[in-house]
Amino acid sequence: MRRLLPVALLSVALPGWADTVLVLPFFNESASANLDWISESISHTISEAVLSRGLLVLEREDREEVYRRLSIRPTAHLTHASVIKVAEALDASEVVYGEFEVTSAPGSPETPGAPASRGSVRMTAYTLDMTRMRTGPEFMESGALEDLAQLQAHLAWQVLRFLAPDSTPSAEQFLQERPPVRLDAMENYTRGLLATNDEQKHRYFTQAVRLDERFPQPRFELGRLYWTKKEYRLAADWLARVQPAAPRYFEANFLLGLCRYYTGDYAGAQAAFERVAGSVPLNEVFNNLGAAQSKRNLPAALENFRKALEGDQADPDFHFNVGYALWKQGDFAAAADSFRAVLDRDPEDAQATTMLGRCLAKTGPRAADPNSTGFERVKLNYEEGAYRQLKAALESRHPK
Repeated sequence: MRRLLPVALLSVALPGWADTVLVLPFFNESASANLDWISESISHTISEAVLSRGLLVLEREDREEVYRRLSIRPTAHLTHASVIKVAEALDASEVVYGEFEVTSAPGSPETPGAPASRGSVRMTAYTLDMTRMRTGPEFMESGALEDLAQLQAHLAWQVLRFLAPDSTPSAEQFLQERPPVRLDAMENYTRGLLATNDEQKHRYFTQAVRLDERFPQPRFELGRLYWTKKEYRLAADWLARVQPAAPRYFEANFLLGLCRYYTGDYAGAQAAFERVAGSVPLNEVFNNLGAAQSKRNLPAALENFRKALEGDQADPDFHFNVGYALWKQGDFAAAADSFRAVLDRDPEDAQATTMLGRCLAKTGPRAADPNSTGFERVKLNYEEGAYRQLKAALESRHPK
């Protein structure tokens, strides 16, 4: 179940949801199965482009789970009926799918000394409106295989212009934000996404970065890979290198903030969470920003803890952090009310029970006492997709 908790928007009642986009792997019509990685590469490029403009895109993991449930091979050429079945299983509003073909280059280059071409590629994208059950326009790109990144980007722009015409920039601006990526770097990155173990993922993503330093996506994936292993310093090094134009820039900064928090760099954590809060005002972001500020004994911590609580009164951790900040300030009566709220939601919370007792006894923090510090609670979940979904729904109901 998706959580919809953006602080700034929850006060508005929504009777429906925003559209969700499903991008399927493109079928490989070439003779070589070794080119199957392009299927995922095209799909991933379109998904990232759609995500970058604030539309909600279903995750690849969700799609793969439905494929398993419906016994569909990842590389299968889906019939129209199968596309509809997958879309219905994922409750998608719009579907993008298609096919591609790579043709070998004939002979040697005409110009002496020129590099031999690796062939040409042709890609066709189809769209399906599940709400009205009707097909939309088709989009096509073709050119040299070496230019796959630019061809995919332009195909993604065409799809995006159809799905979100009001928010899609010009083709020139869109492509300028996505500098060309080497073909071999794209292949390694995509094979990393498809790899089934961390060792393979690390090898492919690292090779992608080595081949093309301009490519931000493998940096994010390497950062996330180290994050899952709790190697926070290595993760932070990669996440800090994700550029602002990258599709998952804010998610990278959320994870960067957590990495710096866990390594004791609270000022760095605060800076990372502030970058996210300015564009993705989720409860968990305000909560973690408050935690970093609380570690630095900054008064602004209480304000951000309260912002998180305003967005979700049911979360005991948000009540706890507000109570903890109030207790540190010596406001024992108000802090006690917050800790009671924690226990109303989780009667087994021993730490909240202890803190309530301290409030009733009016016992404040003591210098150099390990039992008085470090109680801030951070959140690890990051629901940018939920925020984008709710924001898009509101904007569609109340256009500017």
